[in-house]
Amino acid sequence: MAIGSLICSRNFDSFVGSGKVCHQEQSISYHKGELSGIAAARFPHGSFFYQKFHSRMAIAFTPGFSCSPFIQQKNIGRYECSSYSSVGNWCQLSKRQCRHFDYVKVNRTRAYYKSEEYDITDAALDSLKCTEGSAEAVLIEGNLQETSPWWQQFPKRWVIVLLCFCAFLLCNMDRVNMSIAILPMSQEFNWNSATVGLIQSSFFWGYLMTQILGGIWADKIGGKLVLGFGVVWWSVATVLTPIAARIGLPFLLMMRAFMGLGEGVAMPAMNNILSKWIPVSERSRSLALVYSGMYLGSVTGLAVSPILIHKFGWPSVFYLFGSLGSIWFALWLRKAYSSPKDDPELSAQEEKLILWGSTSKEPVSVIPWKLILSKAPVWALIISHFCHNWGTFILLTWMPTYYNQVLKFNLTESGLFCVLPWLTMALFANIGGWIADTLVSKGLSITAVRKIMQSIGFLGPAFFLTQLSHVRTPAMAVLCMACSQGSDAFSQSGLYSNHQDIGPRYAGVLLGLSNTAGVLAGVFGTAATGYILQRGSWDDVFKVAVVLYIIGTLVWNIFSTGEKVLD
Repeated sequence: MAIGSLICSRNFDSFVGSGKVCHQEQSISYHKGELSGIAAARFPHGSFFYQKFHSRMAIAFTPGFSCSPFIQQKNIGRYECSSYSSVGNWCQLSKRQCRHFDYVKVNRTRAYYKSEEYDITDAALDSLKCTEGSAEAVLIEGNLQETSPWWQQFPKRWVIVLLCFCAFLLCNMDRVNMSIAILPMSQEFNWNSATVGLIQSSFFWGYLMTQILGGIWADKIGGKLVLGFGVVWWSVATVLTPIAARIGLPFLLMMRAFMGLGEGVAMPAMNNILSKWIPVSERSRSLALVYSGMYLGSVTGLAVSPILIHKFGWPSVFYLFGSLGSIWFALWLRKAYSSPKDDPELSAQEEKLILWGSTSKEPVSVIPWKLILSKAPVWALIISHFCHNWGTFILLTWMPTYYNQVLKFNLTESGLFCVLPWLTMALFANIGGWIADTLVSKGLSITAVRKIMQSIGFLGPAFFLTQLSHVRTPAMAVLCMACSQGSDAFSQSGLYSNHQDIGPRYAGVLLGLSNTAGVLAGVFGTAATGYILQRGSWDDVFKVAVVLYIIGTLVWNIFSTGEKVLD
């Protein structure tokens, strides 16, 4: 009877060794009954001897075989099995040739078991081959403990999440630096408010063009290539921005549009990757963490840019921030994969967790546009994204100018006070993600969770923006801005998580569609703000945003769903 495959099961996983050769003997006999405890030896420089003795259950090497222990332990060196022998119905594993490791001592375990129905033969034991390997010592009921490095135990899916977080950190660092640099640039080049608004909106010209294309590319060829391409593209454009500005305004507008082309693929590609890597029970938290990278990117850009401008001039922010993309890209190429099935280092346990309850699908070859656009929840996403981004992009691009012109903060103060609302968003995005996943795990429907979180994301900013016209101190104005942005961050567990809910296979395309509407809001909203400020006031700017927030709330609660509508 062959038992090579039996020993490689949950009872005896493997015997592996390397080291100095010696001639010592170790024997293990098997006796009838049950067995408790766990003993294993895992060697960091090449050998692995692993035995599992499971408590509270009979260990079945084959049907009809069970064990119970008579165990003696002695301190010995490390060994590799090379030969075995059997005696009648009693089986003895005899280690006559072995490799000795004199740098670590482990416990030798002697246990006796008896087969009830089967004999264990030398031929069977010969099927268990000792091979070279690399592992580490483990003895749970002994004197060694597992010492695997923490980075080897870190879940691979969260490595992907953290890399996406860093990409979005760079994304907003490279985007918001213009919000600070535009102040000294407008003085140097004599730009008025309308020109400033045109420059700010030019980013969205390119950003708009690659939303849907980025989603299609990601769904067809994988998010890794698309997101990597995007980061490299926008990083190069960021570095070239000062050169374009000195050549002339048309070249600057073109370079900002080129930068938008690169950043436009980021969100669809990220959404595609996470739809494959993250189980639904962790969806809100993972997306909240990634999007908080955008907020912290705004924090970093707004806080560091004034310092760099003061010491080295406004071009320095573009040179420094743009160059960071090369570091991220090197890590991305080495660690990221578009799908768990592409990762050779992913453990079977984590792959099972990720893929549990999902059905394997072929890569998307044709996008069913008619089907997608016929679904009311898809249009709820599109309209709500437009309403949400109108207010968000106004605050993103015009907040430093508001602080400078209305609250009379200088350049440094404008940048530093702009940090607070984004810090609030980073904090509350993750709080909202945790709340949303907890509600789902408690049994509340995904539809209800998405509607609750997005309603907070709409009505919160609407309320606090209406209070800005009533405040009389800069401190209260900054507080209202912070509260507005903090409540806005709950949208990450609302509409921003909904693409993967209603159509995980087309998550990239769906986000590309809805974010196209969001980008249009950024283009029109940013440009319209400059136009409104020439003829009106900041109160008029905020009133328009409040009206759109209310419209978005109504549309979202009537038409959205958390159920899958696209397969």
